[in-house]
Amino acid sequence: MPRKIRLLLAVALLWSWFGPAAAQDIEASDMVRGGMQAIQMIDQGKAGELWDGATAAARKRVTRADFTDKVAGSRAPLGAPRQRTWVAINRQVVTDPDGDTAGQYVSIEYETRFTGKPEHTLRELVSFHLDSDRIWRFSGYVLR
Repeated sequence: MPRKIRLLLAVALLWSWFGPAAAQDIEASDMVRGGMQAIQMIDQGKAGELWDGATAAARKRVTRADFTDKVAGSRAPLGAPRQRTWVAINRQVVTDPDGDTAGQYVSIEYETRFTGKPEHTLRELVSFHLDSDRIWRFSGYVLR
């Protein structure tokens, strides 16, 4: 499947879960599924495609190459995910003079065990931002 079509499918999938809605109208289960979709794109080596559909603010903070390099560098030594469970959903409103970063955020946190470190549980955090056009977009991924 061509890269552009895969990206459009991923964006359409995220749109179908989040769509144009206020944060309080979003079901927690939808956020968990959307976060899982984003992490699975990372699992499949599609971090660049995830970055392509990210918020403008996220794309300004880090280049596509830096994002994909950092994600690959942090995930490669861990191997494949063996077990992943969501543990928390956090909502936050950010007031910032920069219109690109201000607004509503939702972050979903997962506990994950990887084949390369089976004795350790790591945390993955996926964040989404409700952009000014009322569409939820990927805004970040952190592994700790």
